Amino acid sequence: MHFLLNGLSIVLIDLLLAGDNALVIAMAVRSLPMKERRLGIVCGAGAAVGLRVALTLVAGQLLSISYVQLAGGLLVIWIAIKVLRDASESQAEVPPVRRFAQAIRYIVLADITMSTDNILAIAGASKGNAGLIVFGLALSIPFIVFSSNLLSKLMDRYAWIVYLGAAILGKVGGEMMLTDPFVVRTVHPAAAVQYGVEAALAFGLVAAGVWWSRRRIVPTAG
Repeated sequence: MHFLLNGLSIVLIDLLLAGDNALVIAMAVRSLPMKERRLGIVCGAGAAVGLRVALTLVAGQLLSISYVQLAGGLLVIWIAIKVLRDASESQAEVPPVRRFAQAIRYIVLADITMSTDNILAIAGASKGNAGLIVFGLALSIPFIVFSSNLLSKLMDRYAWIVYLGAAILGKVGGEMMLTDPFVVRTVHPAAAVQYGVEAALAFGLVAAGVWWSRRRIVPTAG
């Protein structure tokens, strides 16, 4: 019974915490053709789970090391900026292989820094059972693949979802940076400061994306 309850807990954890990773994957593969997009989502989700398995044993220590979350937050912001710029530019001149490799690179880099909460939650719910840990990490693949597919299709239909995704990544990046042990120890940011920074980053990314999108529109003569 305890095994089944722990397994159910892991399923719920995967459902709740896979959203950030699915959002990054969906934004990273948005510029790919549909066939390559599906492959990119599967490869990205597989790489994400592989990284989680590798990081499970050191996840707890990672959160206590200074600069890890600071660097991770900066990386998430950088990825959001790159994705927004890629979305605002024509992809016709970029070789498909290069675009595919670039999307996978974004996914892997982001997942290294964004999966720690998922890993810790699964490790705690498994009570140290290696089989449950592997089950939980492997189970996240279909969740991420389904969510990424759905999000990427919605982004094709509704451009505002791209900006919403960028805003969420700005919030996530800001939270990661301000909860880094070094930042907490030296700056002691108050809750209001943290919320203000997260809001500023979210708004700044959306504003930058809108600006890049408008630059792409060239007025016709006459």
